Amino acid sequence: MGLPSILRVRKRNSTEKEGSQSARSTPPPTKEALPLVSGPNATTYDIKRATRLRKAFAISASVSYLLVFIFLLLILIGNTFNKSVLKDIYFFKLDLTDIIPTSVPNASLINSIAQSIGLHDFYQVGLWNFCEGYQNSGITFCSEPQKLYWFNPVEILMNELLSGATIALPTQVITILDVLRITSQIMFGFFIVATILNFLMIFVSPLAIRSRWWSLPLAIAAFLSALLVVVASIVGSVISFAFKYAATAQSDLNIHAYVGVKMFVFMWLASGFSIWSFIVHSGMGCCCISRRDLQTGRRQMPGSNKAAQSAI
Repeated sequence: MGLPSILRVRKRNSTEKEGSQSARSTPPPTKEALPLVSGPNATTYDIKRATRLRKAFAISASVSYLLVFIFLLLILIGNTFNKSVLKDIYFFKLDLTDIIPTSVPNASLINSIAQSIGLHDFYQVGLWNFCEGYQNSGITFCSEPQKLYWFNPVEILMNELLSGATIALPTQVITILDVLRITSQIMFGFFIVATILNFLMIFVSPLAIRSRWWSLPLAIAAFLSALLVVVASIVGSVISFAFKYAATAQSDLNIHAYVGVKMFVFMWLASGFSIWSFIVHSGMGCCCISRRDLQTGRRQMPGSNKAAQSAI
């Protein structure tokens, strides 16, 4: 009778040992990783991670506005003073060195007389003023910066060669000067407004991260900025190449004209970055999840599903 009781005890002990060994060998249950959630329960980390792409585009737009502002600032201050950097930034340069061709009798004498009474070797034009000088001594004078400035070559030549005397100009010349004045003043105003607008957009652009509703006014402002810069660049380019063509078309005079390379590059780099900013803000109006989309639950967090959220 004692033997079966001993066997029962041994069997119970072996069963307990097997249970303890299986418990040790079985890994502890792991919690399933909770999916990202949207709506009021979305965490700050989830929102930041889900809106990284939108943030990257908004930052790229701000950087573009900063570059546009720098290029426009260089355009504004170019040719205003006889400084090492500023004097090389101009729209175009008229070269009147030896304006009378050598084929004309006594050409050297006439050129010397023209210089002695006030004609300079070259004239270069910026947004605010013009500068003049001689080939052997560089720039000798820059006019005072004026708002809505436009370059009037006839007036300058009259003041320097004829001591301010007036002469009757053909109607065609007067029409050309009127067109030049209007377009130059339009370009001046567009560059000024675009500079101010792009400076403000540097700081306003990141608002597009918060909501897609911000993309509409920002896209409108970006379109206005791009329009101002591109139109002003077109006008500046047309005026520069028109002077170059008009100067070289005068076969009776030895006049040369050169387009300012630095000014030309600055204008069109500013135009390119302005167009990029407009494309970015227009795209963010329909693409890329915003913070408001996640907080209100209008858009689902990437990688989440409604079933997982309801289980939570």
